[in-house]
Amino acid sequence: MKILALFNSKIKLGVDGREQTFDILKKYIDKTDNTIWFHCSSLGEYEQGLPVFEKLRDEYPLHKIVLSFFSPSGYEIRKNTTVADVIVYLPIDTKFNAKRFIDLIHPEFTVFVKYDIWANLLLELKNQNRRAILISALFRKNQSYFKFYGNRLRKALFTFEHIFVQDNNSKILLNNISYTAVTVSGDTRYDRVSNQLEQNNQLDFISEFKSNSTCIVIGSSWEADEALLIPYINKTATKNLKFIIAPHEVNTHHINSISSKLSASTILFSKKNSKNLEDFNVLIIDTIGLLSKIYSYADIAYVGGAMGKTGLHNILEPSTFGIPVIIGDNYKKFPEAFAMIKDAGVISITNDKDLHQTLNTLITSNEKRDSLGNKNLKFIKESKGAVVQIMDYIRI
Repeated sequence: MKILALFNSKIKLGVDGREQTFDILKKYIDKTDNTIWFHCSSLGEYEQGLPVFEKLRDEYPLHKIVLSFFSPSGYEIRKNTTVADVIVYLPIDTKFNAKRFIDLIHPEFTVFVKYDIWANLLLELKNQNRRAILISALFRKNQSYFKFYGNRLRKALFTFEHIFVQDNNSKILLNNISYTAVTVSGDTRYDRVSNQLEQNNQLDFISEFKSNSTCIVIGSSWEADEALLIPYINKTATKNLKFIIAPHEVNTHHINSISSKLSASTILFSKKNSKNLEDFNVLIIDTIGLLSKIYSYADIAYVGGAMGKTGLHNILEPSTFGIPVIIGDNYKKFPEAFAMIKDAGVISITNDKDLHQTLNTLITSNEKRDSLGNKNLKFIKESKGAVVQIMDYIRI
């Protein structure tokens, strides 16, 4: 990783950050502290676990909370979150690092989110008789835990005193390897996105840009998504039909690439000051952290990742605002997409023809938009409740 860091800035952030982990823990955690440890792989898992983290923060205010990330995309964005007292990169999972890390944190309780399973760390927790649970877990039969060669990772799974899974298939897979301390609680992200409705989602610059137009928000887009969407935008964008593009990657090269392909009147978020935003038809969000609020202004949302091979991004965030959501067709690893295509208001498209027909129908039919949007909101409301089940179990 140190060699790769010479050529990759993201990997370098992780390498440099991990070198500081033990010093940070020694500085901010005393042997007498009562501690709780949260671990997330990246930003998505953090958002997934956040409603549980917030409840634990409220219910155990005298505990010192440690939050660890493996990926820079989580750590760098949430390194100042108030949900934890100490925020660090997870060290590389060696036996030596695991013992040193657990000794320094000495957690009374540990929460892992979804799938980031590190054998040495978990086995060290077990060795020290420390409690740990896994929440919002999602398992597939092709994972190592369920293969003949997955003995060590199976042992790591068995260190959790309880696993809360998203669906019944995950429970069956765990039962098949004789793990029985499992509850189908659903996905904590439904609780998380529902909480968004209770927050202040107002963004004055979005209100100015949108004005009285119909607005399509393109969230977490990749090149494969943009290749379909940009020609459509160039044909249709007007003062009555506007587009907001919030790409997943906001580096200068990607932003310039998007801008260069757009013939419609376009403004960047970073260049919005002193401009009359109502005069523009496309707004590119070249920063992070605003998308969940921006979705509240959308009449239609397109969520990226499933048109290529990068993985579908969060379709629950826009759905909670009661709008129809369009995605690509590579969503096989995302059970919420299957369910919401079948029972709610998510539409999967495979090519530019599908995209054009779908958008044209939704743009011209308020009734169709409202129907699909209401189905999405209803689905979100009915899928909440995972946090209550998890918190009912946790007693520290």
